[in-house]
Amino acid sequence: QVQLVESGGGLVQAGGSLRLSCAGTGIILMRQYMAWYRQAPGKQREFVARVSPNSSTDYADSVKGRFTISTERAKNTMYLQMDNLKPEDTGVYYCKLVAGYTYWGQGTQVTVSS
Repeated sequence: QVQLVESGGGLVQAGGSLRLSCAGTGIILMRQYMAWYRQAPGKQREFVARVSPNSSTDYADSVKGRFTISTERAKNTMYLQMDNLKPEDTGVYYCKLVAGYTYWGQGTQVTVSS
């Protein structure tokens, strides 16, 4: 059974940093298309970053230069390093896995205070 578990969210001041983790079980993450999405209160879920099996990456314009997506094979985990955080980065962050079926984690809350 495939399961994704996010962690690393929290409360941080503007300009600060957080690193989110998405640990996978039941599947090898690095062989799949993986992504981070976020959902702010009252808004639709939006794309943040993705990484493909060949390690190519892509980012939303709003986070380019500030966020970095990566994977660690030994821990079967995907990360999102978030630097220079802004209040508009506040939301619930979800990891997504596409492997025939689409899987989502439960989400982790990120709150950036001004």
